[in-house]
Amino acid sequence: MGGLQHSLLSINGGKSLIVLFPSSSFSSSSSSATTFWFPKPAHSSAISTGIVTRTLARFSPSISPIRHCLLKEARSVQFRTRSTPASVQPVTEELEDKSKDSSVSGDSIRRRFLDFYASRGHKILPSSSLVPDDPTVLLTIAGMLQFKPIFLGKAPRQVPRATTTQKCIRTNDVENVGRTSRHHTFFEMLGNFSFGDYFKKEAIKWAWELSTKEYGLPASKLWITVYEDDDEAFEIWNKEIGVPVERILRMGEEDNFWTSGITGPCGPCSEIYYDFRPERGYSDVDLGDDTRFIEFYNLVFMQYNKKDDGSLEPLKQKNIDTGLGLERMARILQMVPNNYETDLIFPIIEKASELANVSYATADDDVKLNLKIIGDHMRAIVYLISDGVFPSNIGRGYVVRRLIRRAVRTGRLLGIKGDGGGDLEGAFLPSIAEKVIELSTHIDLEVKGKAPRILEELKREELRFVQTLERGEKLLDQMLAEALLSAQENGTVPCLSGKVAFLLYDTYGFPVEITTEVAEERGVSIDTNGFDIEMENQRRQSQAAHNVVKLSVENNSDLAEKITHTEFLGYDSLSAKAVVESLMVNGKSVIRVSEGSDVEVLLNRTPFYAESGGQIGDHGFLYVTQGNEQQTAVVEIKDVQKSLGNIFVHKGTIQEGVLEVGKEVEATVDPNLRQRAKVHHTATHLLQAALKKVIGQETSQAGSLVAFERLRFDFNFHRPLLDTELEEIEGLINGWIGDATLLQTKVMPLNDAKNAGAIAMFGEKYGEQVRVVEVPGVSMELCGGTHVSNTAEIRAFKIISEQGIASGVRRIEAVAGEAFIEYINARDSHMKHLCSTLKVKAEEVTTRVENLVEELRAARNEVAALRAKAAVYKASIISSKAFTVGTSKEIRVLVECMDDIDADSLKSAAEYLVDTLEDPAAVILGSCPDEGKVSLVAAFTKGVVDLGIQAGKFIGPVAKLCGGGGGGRPNFAQAGGRKPENLTSALEKARADLVSILSEKAS
Repeated sequence: MGGLQHSLLSINGGKSLIVLFPSSSFSSSSSSATTFWFPKPAHSSAISTGIVTRTLARFSPSISPIRHCLLKEARSVQFRTRSTPASVQPVTEELEDKSKDSSVSGDSIRRRFLDFYASRGHKILPSSSLVPDDPTVLLTIAGMLQFKPIFLGKAPRQVPRATTTQKCIRTNDVENVGRTSRHHTFFEMLGNFSFGDYFKKEAIKWAWELSTKEYGLPASKLWITVYEDDDEAFEIWNKEIGVPVERILRMGEEDNFWTSGITGPCGPCSEIYYDFRPERGYSDVDLGDDTRFIEFYNLVFMQYNKKDDGSLEPLKQKNIDTGLGLERMARILQMVPNNYETDLIFPIIEKASELANVSYATADDDVKLNLKIIGDHMRAIVYLISDGVFPSNIGRGYVVRRLIRRAVRTGRLLGIKGDGGGDLEGAFLPSIAEKVIELSTHIDLEVKGKAPRILEELKREELRFVQTLERGEKLLDQMLAEALLSAQENGTVPCLSGKVAFLLYDTYGFPVEITTEVAEERGVSIDTNGFDIEMENQRRQSQAAHNVVKLSVENNSDLAEKITHTEFLGYDSLSAKAVVESLMVNGKSVIRVSEGSDVEVLLNRTPFYAESGGQIGDHGFLYVTQGNEQQTAVVEIKDVQKSLGNIFVHKGTIQEGVLEVGKEVEATVDPNLRQRAKVHHTATHLLQAALKKVIGQETSQAGSLVAFERLRFDFNFHRPLLDTELEEIEGLINGWIGDATLLQTKVMPLNDAKNAGAIAMFGEKYGEQVRVVEVPGVSMELCGGTHVSNTAEIRAFKIISEQGIASGVRRIEAVAGEAFIEYINARDSHMKHLCSTLKVKAEEVTTRVENLVEELRAARNEVAALRAKAAVYKASIISSKAFTVGTSKEIRVLVECMDDIDADSLKSAAEYLVDTLEDPAAVILGSCPDEGKVSLVAAFTKGVVDLGIQAGKFIGPVAKLCGGGGGGRPNFAQAGGRKPENLTSALEKARADLVSILSEKAS
């Protein structure tokens, strides 16, 4: 809820689109440094503006910011320096803890909110997934998101008014989690919405009635904010509700005027605050003071459209969009000092306390902070994984991975070791996740059913990260030893550089707190200023807008008002008469289009399937005929997409004639391509059923592509599939195909379909009525795609590849039907050619190839041995060029170029020379084995190493002159480079440096 901002989202390939996320009505940010992977406002502010200028490192797509004037959540200047830690809240001294009172439990508050609005004509709608349908949005961050098309007029309202409790994820204030009383990464937003039905008067009246009567909040403790020019809202609050003018504050545009972007729907806001300290009076009131106030309800009155010139015009349909923070209301009603100590989160904190063997009640502020972080992050992690977001290095997966790692690091700071069940090397996150799952019943019923997969994913990710942390610990130990040695040699105070501390933090996920603690134990300080500089550089490189939701009236919104949704006839027919309702060329509406032009055609009805649910759009033709059936125009259609809700956009080229708006056309789908798509789509359903049967019911779809030439299916699984498993999957599917089972397709209410066990297709959006495609006894899925009528039409199925595409996500590509025949024919052709080349039968190919590979391996080994012998022979010739250095101790030195000898042979030559020259001896050899390549080797005997000269350190600067680097052991090292032209000068420098050092050491 709250204000929305926008930014220009630059997608791979150079395309751009406006992306908007609503900034939180409840969020706030401090000036403390944030880690680079979480977005954060570009300025310090106790209440977040929602304007984020940060690129989420490694996220795709990349994002670049653009400015606008809407800062919905920026409080007035006096608020911008406050971010009071929850631990200093004094409220508990006078309040009784009611967190155990069932009448004010989180579940009760949620239910009472929904029942309150249901009794006032609102339809209770379910929470949408944390993975939004909108491709411009990374994660669901507000209750209004599922209604965005309705607010924009792109989709008709299904009900005039609705109420929801929405799961939300926001990470722009992650550094404030636990430090303030109210910041969370996961939270629930309770909302009531009106789509052109009631407006300000009813919204305000019911919000007040809910707060004071249903929840029983004292009216004297409630403060109101309104937009400075919204006299109507002020009058309603004051004269009709009875709130005294002293407790109604007028705020400016930055604070209390919501807008969707530079242009588009907008309107004033009104917010309700609870006052924990009314005895402080009305003077010098600062609503940003966490010790006194908390905002818990925000009402947005969407009544204007902002035009290009900045002027406002009334919307034809005025809407209400509200949000009440469940965690905040629970804190108020349960009379606890912060959101974390409510029954929504505190049981999770208690579990973490048990594992850490600490008491929350007697813990200091640092320990409490860490416990709150775990309590918060574990909710976000569990619900993200439940909704199909698995740890990875890109996109949503990157968010959940960073939250997991932050929770693991925090647990280590608390001293948590093992899983709490006796396994000291085990993962602890699953134990805490079990508590989150236990509390999930009234939030998301599906979480418990997915518990095994959630716990397994957490265990695997935590143990993998612990290994990374352990590598960081080894590196830290090495760096501290070097810092102590350097300080001893130079007579300085031992200090670890900021760059090293940041390397440990950034590359190994090593908390700077742990680095500091360990370093201090060893008597080494940390260059914190240097660390801060490195962090700021990282942040500066990472800045771009992130948490905004696209919500603006598009340029063609007028077109949407004139054109009704396209009637789809393609389930029953591949050809139909239709009328051209609109033509567009290069995004502009036109009346007629001539031969040779690319065009987008909008029809009133169509048999063409528009791309959705993973299935690509149909191909075919549009024909314009005269009365005698003579063709006057032909349009070849190469793609069909959905736009503005459910309008089908047919993209093609005018092959002949002229196409005009209003003309009747014969729309004809290519039957062969449609059949290929149908075969692959039904095969995809069979593949998902087979996967669940072979590797487990907990696996779930993570994406799909249904194309004419193949199918692609992404699924969540933690390891590669075995060959035997792939064979079993193929066998099951081909068996079901051979059963010649008739498919059953029916339309039913969404809840009935789910109760019947239907699986939702990834990325598909569902209304109250859904289409269910069933292969009896095998598969039942919600799906709007096209399918065969009988499994026998698929003919055959073959997996052509299985691979990992991200951490915990696998991909299968397969062919079926006609594509299967083409694949087999191509493979057969390749095999025939191979048999002809090898002059063997097909069944003998494998043996013949294995023999050839073995012969090739033996030949290569023989060549390598000959090269090594040649190198040794050449070394024996140049050994006479060795000279001696030193007076008290004569050291034999040889620095030579060996032309084009390869790296392995160069190594053999160096080993021969140090053995031949005897101890003490130092050998540096170089060569140019290939174009643009340099090989270097340094070999020192024990007598040279004992003088304090190490081959590994000596060879590095030499290689750098040749555009490369390298290193190795004290007695032997190899290096490479990319600048052969510099080899001669590099060897000359090596000779001079070696002579200089050895002369000094051996004199």
